[in-house]
Amino acid sequence: MLKGLGGLGDMAKLMKQAQELQGKVQAAQEKLEDVLVTGEAGAGMVTATANAKGELKGLNIDPSLFMPEDKEVVEDLILAAIKEAQAKAAEAAQAEMAKATEGMPLPEGMKFPGM
Repeated sequence: MLKGLGGLGDMAKLMKQAQELQGKVQAAQEKLEDVLVTGEAGAGMVTATANAKGELKGLNIDPSLFMPEDKEVVEDLILAAIKEAQAKAAEAAQAEMAKATEGMPLPEGMKFPGM
């Protein structure tokens, strides 16, 4: 296609790959809002739902936990469920980005904006 232009053909190919990657990454980042994960604590008595961006979307607490003397326990369970949901969100985000960049020669551990 661009014979005789030295490395310009390779540069054009590289630029095209970069544009494709940018589009895939953007689409994957948009999808992160729709990927939901759930963390739980206390054998499921407290659940927290987050999207793959780590935004908390829901919280469910079993009514049996509402005893005034158990306030600190409930707070700890809520925190544990949220942390688990955030950890799962980070894993889901990484998996989505890995799918979007599959086959692209990227440095290992490369982070993308918004993650």
